[in-house]
Amino acid sequence: MPPIALSIAGSDPSGGAGIQADLKTFHQFGVYGEAVITLLTVQNTVGVRRVECMAPELVREQIEAVLDDLPPAAAKTGALGNRAVVEAVAELAAGFAFPLVVDPVMISKHGAPLIAEDAREALARRLMPRARLITPNLAEAGALTGFPVRNLADMRRAALRLRDMGAAAVLVKGGHLEDDAVDLLLEGGQWHEFSAPRIPTRHTHGTGCTYSAAITAGLAAGRPLAEAVRRAKAFLSEAIRTNPGLGAGSGPVNHHAPAEAGDPAAPR
Repeated sequence: MPPIALSIAGSDPSGGAGIQADLKTFHQFGVYGEAVITLLTVQNTVGVRRVECMAPELVREQIEAVLDDLPPAAAKTGALGNRAVVEAVAELAAGFAFPLVVDPVMISKHGAPLIAEDAREALARRLMPRARLITPNLAEAGALTGFPVRNLADMRRAALRLRDMGAAAVLVKGGHLEDDAVDLLLEGGQWHEFSAPRIPTRHTHGTGCTYSAAITAGLAAGRPLAEAVRRAKAFLSEAIRTNPGLGAGSGPVNHHAPAEAGDPAAPR
């Protein structure tokens, strides 16, 4: 049977981010995907028009339902919306027998808030310590640590601070750096650096979701964390490079991009 991965995240009806991006990515890596909806968005490649959070009890019941019948080998979170949902997920995550990747989604690609202000503290205090990995971008790392993160030195400082706040491992994503897209992984006191050339394109909708989903797929397949990140980074770079050019705004990446050549988890 294929490994199972779970996404606990919001829905993007345009298909480029959120649950939709996660499930496409899981499939591309040969992993069976299941999904728990935390919020609904009304959006397309141009902008977000509305965000509606699910009741925390409904989120909890969805998670419990899949755990009872189809327990995953790894899970990830995306946009959680509000404090009540964060706390509901964190409470259940305390009993997870599988690794959890926390993508601390705070703002959409279009600048719309996807988490309430009071939920950030709950995410840092309640959910982050339950995570095998947390994957903030520069802005999210700054919001969680309380200081601006603008360069590699700031990224290292932020990763150390987030580890001290309870994260088992931290991947600070440098996709918004001025030069190459360099990501820093801090795991067990060791640093790993993953670099890719910057690709000039406006079609980067859902990159954070896709990246964290690819890492989650790797963990579900039993890969070491650093290897899962490396493979996910390569996949994302190719997905950006070969984007389909859809939409009038920030379009999606190419979720049909091949997983790494020779990968036994890649679809045949």
